[in-house]
Amino acid sequence: MNFAQRLQTLPPIDGIVRLVLRDAQDQEVATIDNLPGKAGSLRVYHALAAQHNGSIGPEAAALGLQWFAEHVADAQANPGKHPNIDRLIAWAAGSAVYRVQVQRG
Repeated sequence: MNFAQRLQTLPPIDGIVRLVLRDAQDQEVATIDNLPGKAGSLRVYHALAAQHNGSIGPEAAALGLQWFAEHVADAQANPGKHPNIDRLIAWAAGSAVYRVQVQRG
């Protein structure tokens, strides 16, 4: 299943303005705003958190990489081009768990 097909299977993100990603010390490590060009990433991260008790650890990150499908190879070939995929690559290889805070508008 490619990325566009996968997105259609994930829960909607209506009313979500942004996701705030927090580390174990509750420090903000990143945000994903619900904007054109980022809404797909927001939808993936939101669905991962929903399936993993509000957080993303290595197992959830690895699943997210499967969902990003064809975009993962491009992210690996061009570090920095897809920061939300780069983050999942790093998280899948680590052991930390990050809390996902949903901000609604």
